[in-house]
Amino acid sequence: MTPKELIALLLAQGESVAAALRDDEREEAAGALRELRAAVGDDHAARAARAARRLRRALSALPPEHPLSEALAGHRYAGGAGGRELPAPAAVDTLLDLLDGPPAEPAPEQLLRLARERLLAAPALTERERCGLLTEQWGDTGLIRLPDPRSGPRYPRFQFRPGTLEPLPVVLRVNGILRADVDPWGAADWWLGGNSWLRGVPAELLGDLPDEEIELAAAELVEAD
Repeated sequence: MTPKELIALLLAQGESVAAALRDDEREEAAGALRELRAAVGDDHAARAARAARRLRRALSALPPEHPLSEALAGHRYAGGAGGRELPAPAAVDTLLDLLDGPPAEPAPEQLLRLARERLLAAPALTERERCGLLTEQWGDTGLIRLPDPRSGPRYPRFQFRPGTLEPLPVVLRVNGILRADVDPWGAADWWLGGNSWLRGVPAELLGDLPDEEIELAAAELVEAD
């Protein structure tokens, strides 16, 4: 892939790239672009190729599902990043403005993806573990079951009594209040997120607060909606 082709791909996804990278990752990408801009100004193909390779390394920090990640992977074996075909200076300047400026507001679908990744990262049982260890006495009725396309359904671990696989009755009651069967993501977010009513994370307060107080906090949320 030539530097010109790489810049063309970036221009098509510029704002979403800026939003998807952390501050340090954006700065590394911007640094590579500044290096490329200088090489373009000097009409120096070898330096431009080195800068393009640095830029591609910086862009490897993008989430795998980002459109640019797939596009770059598709060009992986289509030749190196060299070649004398240099991008227009104005095109590089446009990208620099995007990456050097404040990050773009994340799109709603990106915020949703990040929220679900956070919930899936919490300690949990896989479907295989649940089937192998959870007794028939309890089944999975009332439990939060988060679909994960990579590893199959996940059952957040806080739902079970510590050291056992016995579901906590208060968790099952609150899951019913939160309609976890209809909205497992929303229920998991309630349990694993900060709660101003309880002054903490509900899942971390199990056993420390009276069950009735946790149930009341969930009921207040539902009534407020």
